[in-house]
Amino acid sequence: EAQFVESGGGLVEPGGSLNLSCTTSGFTPGTYDMSWVRQAPGKGPEWVSSINNVGTRTYYADSVKGRFTITRDNAKRTLYLQMNSLKPEDTAVYSCAREAGVMSRAFYSPTNYVIPPRGSRGRGTQVTVSS
Repeated sequence: EAQFVESGGGLVEPGGSLNLSCTTSGFTPGTYDMSWVRQAPGKGPEWVSSINNVGTRTYYADSVKGRFTITRDNAKRTLYLQMNSLKPEDTAVYSCAREAGVMSRAFYSPTNYVIPPRGSRGRGTQVTVSS
């Protein structure tokens, strides 16, 4: 059974930074693309960023491009999200997600992306951006 444990969230002022981590188990990380998704209060899940199985290609939603950086360390079975220049609208629960496998580049766009099912996502870590 795949498991995901996120950490690194917290309360930060606008313009601040956080580095999220997601430690995984129960599957071979090098055979799956991975993503971060977030859910703000009263809203549905939103795609944030993705990385291919070996960490050579990354994808970002327009709302975070240039501010967030996704990386992975398959040897440590860990996914990361470095978040800089945080804004109040970034406030949400951030979850890591395992994709169905290695996906095409066209999959990672706001119109094509499908949020993985709950069994392929962690419970998340809260990020609150407020002064």
